[in-house]
Amino acid sequence: MTPEVQGQVKVWDIVVRTFHWLLVALFVLCYISGDFVDLLHAYLGYGILLLLGVRVVWGLMGTKYARFAGFIYGWKRVKEYSAGLMAGRPPYYLGHNPLGGWMIILLLVGLFLACWSGLEAYADQGHGPLAYEDARLLNVAYADDEKQEDNEGELWEEVHEVLANFVLLLVIVHIAGVLIASLLHKENLVRSMWTGYKVDKRDGSGPA
Repeated sequence: MTPEVQGQVKVWDIVVRTFHWLLVALFVLCYISGDFVDLLHAYLGYGILLLLGVRVVWGLMGTKYARFAGFIYGWKRVKEYSAGLMAGRPPYYLGHNPLGGWMIILLLVGLFLACWSGLEAYADQGHGPLAYEDARLLNVAYADDEKQEDNEGELWEEVHEVLANFVLLLVIVHIAGVLIASLLHKENLVRSMWTGYKVDKRDGSGPA
């Protein structure tokens, strides 16, 4: 796609954009299928894990704005951005802002933990790559093996549900942050994640 507006630059590459929208679709389907379609839920979870692996690799080797080094900022930058946000005048970042960058990390970690707990719960049903004793993260000592399996299964199901809801909360906060930043900076961040392009509003003195 050729930039249509003067000052428009390519920020989000095809890998980042494909990862983002595929993850949105898989998470929504995975969340709503969790209570009634076990097999579909499991395969959607595998898909999310695959996407997370791709994103981690791309976060280390990808393009400028995709790399973790380009959007994981220290406490000073986070504090400055938060203060500006509270005042209604946050500094402009062409890539992820400091709060957005850390939200991405939280989402990646939260999704991974949710997927892992799901694998553990699935293994208690005798399915999945963890469905053998040596691969289990937690083995509680019970005299009765059946009781042990029942308790472990219930534990992982509860952990999985809590983590899935935690990720959903992060998603809601993320969406709110995108809408607020779009309003304050007068730009459509959702569209930019679709096209890959943003209008460069830096004045030369702010962050890259």
